Amino acid sequence: MTILLQAQGNPTFPLIFMVGMIAVMYFFMIRPQAKRAKEQKKFSEAITAGEKIVTTAGIHAVINRVNDDGTLQIEVSRGTFMTIDRSAVSMEMTNAARKKAEAVAVAK
Repeated sequence: MTILLQAQGNPTFPLIFMVGMIAVMYFFMIRPQAKRAKEQKKFSEAITAGEKIVTTAGIHAVINRVNDDGTLQIEVSRGTFMTIDRSAVSMEMTNAARKKAEAVAVAK
C-alpha cells in the first residue's frame, strides 16, 4: 500500500502544471494579440485625408475623405474612388510601404 501511494507523487503537481500552461499561453499568445489589436485600432482612428495607405486586400491608395460613419473615401488612381471601412486599412502593410518609400527617397 505504501509503495502505491509513493508512486502517485504530489497530487497538486498537475494543477500547478495546468495553471503554468495557461499563464504561458496568456503571455505568449493572448496578450500580444490584444496589444496588436489596440495598436491597429489606434492607427485606424488616427488616419487622415491625404495619407497614403494600403488596404488589407493590398490596394494602394490615398485617402480622399474621412466620413463620419467610419468609412473612408480613397482614391485608387486619378479619378477612381472607392469607399472602404476604416478597419480595412492594414497597419503593417501601410507602415511597410511608407518605410519602402522613405528608403527610396533617401537613396535618390
